[in-house]
Amino acid sequence: MRFAVLMQKQHMDNPWQNYRWLPLSIEADLGQFGGVSGNQIRGRFLKRDDVNETWVFTGFDFQFFSDEAEGYFLNSSAPEPAWFVMWRLEPEPSPFIAEDSKANAIHEEGLAIPNRIMLSYNEAARLIDGGETVDIVPLSNDLKQLLAAYVEQHYKPEPKKRQKPASFKGASRAAEG
Repeated sequence: MRFAVLMQKQHMDNPWQNYRWLPLSIEADLGQFGGVSGNQIRGRFLKRDDVNETWVFTGFDFQFFSDEAEGYFLNSSAPEPAWFVMWRLEPEPSPFIAEDSKANAIHEEGLAIPNRIMLSYNEAARLIDGGETVDIVPLSNDLKQLLAAYVEQHYKPEPKKRQKPASFKGASRAAEG
C-alpha cells in the first residue's frame, strides 16, 4: 500500500518556541498528490497562511512484518490505534523536495521531513530510544480493522514462564581456595 504524509508547521504564541512541526494525517496515495514512482520520498508545498504551513510527502510504502506482530498487537489493543511517523528536521531539504516547491522550502531552521511510517508500537519505541522524533496520527477505521485482522492471524503471545522464588535459586558463594 502507498501512503502520503501531510506535515504541518504550526506557529505558536510561546516565548520559548515560535512553531512546532506535526504530522497532520496519513492518506492513501492513489496518485492524487503527484508523487513519483518508487520509494523516493518527495515533498510538495500545499499552502501557507498566518499560522500554519502544510506540506505533503509521498513515497511511503507500508507492509506488515511477522517479527513485529507483538508491536502491532500493542498498537491494535490501545484505546486509539495510531500510525507512528518518524521525522527529522532537515537543514538542507532540497533532495526531498519536488522542483516546483523548492522556493517554498527555504527555512532558517530546516524543514520537517517524514522518513518512516509504521504501525508497530515496538518499532516506534526503538526509534524513540535511539533519539529519533516519532509522533502519532490516528488510524482510520478501515486501517484499524486491517491491523486487527493481521494481529488476529499472526500474533501468538509468548507462553508465560514460571519464575522460581529466590529461596530456591541457591546461595551464591565464593569459591574456596
